Amino acid sequence: MVSFTTAESEEDLLNIISLMKSNLRKTLSLDQQASDGFLSIEFSYDILRKMNQLAPSIIATDTTSNKLVGYALASLPEIAVELPDIAKLILLIKTLDYKGKPLRDNTYYILGQICVADGYRGRMVFDGMLQKHRELHSDRYEMMITCISNKNVRSLRAHARVGFETIYTFNDLSSDDTWHAVLWDWRQSNSSSSPAIEISKSK
Repeated sequence: MVSFTTAESEEDLLNIISLMKSNLRKTLSLDQQASDGFLSIEFSYDILRKMNQLAPSIIATDTTSNKLVGYALASLPEIAVELPDIAKLILLIKTLDYKGKPLRDNTYYILGQICVADGYRGRMVFDGMLQKHRELHSDRYEMMITCISNKNVRSLRAHARVGFETIYTFNDLSSDDTWHAVLWDWRQSNSSSSPAIEISKSK
């Protein structure tokens, strides 16, 4: 059984870092990236602690082994001053419209990163963590936003399954990636009947 709770202790944050390091893009082969997905950003302990103080992140724990098997980080816009990649997304959000009005006029926060341990993928751990986010934060925020590389096909499909939709795509010449800015509107139903994210084949 897997339980979904908030990250509370130093041990929780250190376990997040351990799982993060084993799934960074730079440590995985191209085949692993294609089949299992990957993480693009490496967060420090101090940044994780600050993020968690502003808004609790979600962890998934195997209750049999008491092992952390997943996490989904919450990043409020206030933390962007210390995170260049989050800052870029905030700047992008300020330029976009959503349903006829500026996206920035909605209450939102950033899904800073989500990861599920090998052996627990395909067991709805991903979905459970995001539903826990909604349960905890939807009284204060209307939506969750994040960015995903077009090469991270597994992640794109998982986000679409939960209910995220692409609101903007852009190219990053430094990484030769196309990025999807995706949004989960909590005022809508939990998920759509068909994937909301269009995935094109990478070159």
